[in-house]
Amino acid sequence: MDLGLVGKVALISGSYRGTGAGTAKILAEEGATVAVHGHQEGQANTVVEEICSNGGQAIAVHGSLLTTEGVESIVSDVEQSCGPIDVLVNNYGAPAKTTWSDPAEGWHDAWETNVVSGVRLTQRVLPAMKTRGWGRIIFLGTIGTEKPGKENPDYYASKAALPVTVRSLAKELRDTGITANLVSPGIIATDEVREMLQRRASRQDVHGWEQVQRWALDNVTPNLTGRIPDPQDIGTYVAFLASEAAWHITGIDFKVDGGTVDT
Repeated sequence: MDLGLVGKVALISGSYRGTGAGTAKILAEEGATVAVHGHQEGQANTVVEEICSNGGQAIAVHGSLLTTEGVESIVSDVEQSCGPIDVLVNNYGAPAKTTWSDPAEGWHDAWETNVVSGVRLTQRVLPAMKTRGWGRIIFLGTIGTEKPGKENPDYYASKAALPVTVRSLAKELRDTGITANLVSPGIIATDEVREMLQRRASRQDVHGWEQVQRWALDNVTPNLTGRIPDPQDIGTYVAFLASEAAWHITGIDFKVDGGTVDT
């Protein structure tokens, strides 16, 4: 299927690593010009070099997502280098390893990181999308908002705002040619997750990724498909929602958790 992404410009926040990097690689494979974002200068270079070495088109951009000035700098750099942004993936987000014993004031930081940073980017790119009559806004969430743990309550609570955020945004964008959606994965086999699972499994003398993956599905995070997706797998789902083919999908929380919630 031709996803219609050739020549499109995509900005993915926090895409210098993990799921964001996997998404950047997939969008580049589909023919989009990808702006790979890091927080500091040089942070995104490795991902950009990998994309370009595989025949894709990518640039590195850097800056803070926590200020209007930082977002303006990031988006302006993309526009000057590549043109107007067609696809915005609000991938950036992070838990702060908090507990219910930590000061409540810290919850404001989680909201800024996991919700408001994406709102800033969205507000910045929307006017040009509306002018062109085409655009895709995709937020990254987590299935943990429906199945949270007792730790990181500020993270899960802030991420839980995203389904409402994209539904409201989709209504705002009615009849504009722009869609707004949320992708909510379960556990993803990023480098950090693989390392963590391998470390935990080794305590029970379980080694090798295939065996560790099976151990994790039996003991840590069961799902119905019997596999843990890689970052590129999540990138494939994002690419579909960014595509021309997905023009009639908007305002949804697209759960890609392998049925985790139902187990």
